[in-house]
Amino acid sequence: MSQKTTYIKDFISGERVRDLFLVGEAQLRESRNGPFWNLRLQDNSGAVEAKVWSPLSQSFPTLEPGMFVVAGGLVGAYRDKPQLTVEVMEILDPDRCRLDITAFLPSSKEKPEDMMQELDFLIAEHMIHVPWKKFCRRVLKDEEIYSRLLTATGAKAVHHAYVGGLLEHTLAVARLCMSICDNYPQVDRQVLLAAAIFHDLGKAWELSGGLTNDYTDEGRLLGHIHIGVEVLDPFLRKSRDLDDSLKLHLKHLILSHHGEYEFGAPKRPKTPEAFILHFADNIDAKMNTIFAELDKLEGGSSNWTPYQRFLDRYLYRPEKSPDDPGSKCELKKSEAQCSLPLKG
Repeated sequence: MSQKTTYIKDFISGERVRDLFLVGEAQLRESRNGPFWNLRLQDNSGAVEAKVWSPLSQSFPTLEPGMFVVAGGLVGAYRDKPQLTVEVMEILDPDRCRLDITAFLPSSKEKPEDMMQELDFLIAEHMIHVPWKKFCRRVLKDEEIYSRLLTATGAKAVHHAYVGGLLEHTLAVARLCMSICDNYPQVDRQVLLAAAIFHDLGKAWELSGGLTNDYTDEGRLLGHIHIGVEVLDPFLRKSRDLDDSLKLHLKHLILSHHGEYEFGAPKRPKTPEAFILHFADNIDAKMNTIFAELDKLEGGSSNWTPYQRFLDRYLYRPEKSPDDPGSKCELKKSEAQCSLPLKG
């Protein structure tokens, strides 16, 4: 088997499946009946927990993230989530089987190159101070940074945890920040845009991406906030026409964007721009997580998700307000005008 035909998002409890999967996680555990493998199998549609019970588990002394397997068994449910009980399994050599890797890695619906272009459009639109514009473009056009951003994930799990996820999140946060600035003209939208673009830059080094998307040594020891400031520092030092106070403010925005110490922020927000970045970052992360879970309800009978550990609650899919025919595009001129009397 070298072509994938069944995807995890289509699993139905009670049905048997047999197909190609990527091992995302693998843990050997003990039960009363002997050792068993607890796996997370994935493809580009999602992931599923899988159990390989004894005696079949003893046929696999080693299983590691990044391996490809053909697994077959019965789809069941555990704590309201699909679970696969593996009855047959075979480890594959991806080179010999010529597997299409994209079938196993979730990715953004938007092309990374298009999102990079959108970031440049925002820079052109909002960066009036030439040193800011030069700094942002110099960073984004750096060969290593550009190539890392194209494939970087936004996280290991939870929000934007897919190829192109970091760019998708970055673009959304930048747009949110610019939208909020429209309500608060006192805000320095230029330093805020620079910080929005680079607030999570360190994640391109914190996570390995690829088939395993695990934390790197640098990621575990330093974290993406510290790494991001470290990556930007040489570019800031070369930007001699950028005032030192602006550089300092940019660093503060990046260091404080997690908001509170308990959420991993080295510093808490102390400027209006820092507060806006923190809240915009949090909004987009939460919305991505929420919509990803609600999308899983499509075609189902329930409007409630399973309990969401990261959000500490269940989520509900509400009925949407109906769209009236023509309401979006064909308002008569007289209907669109204000009906209040004018004072002469």
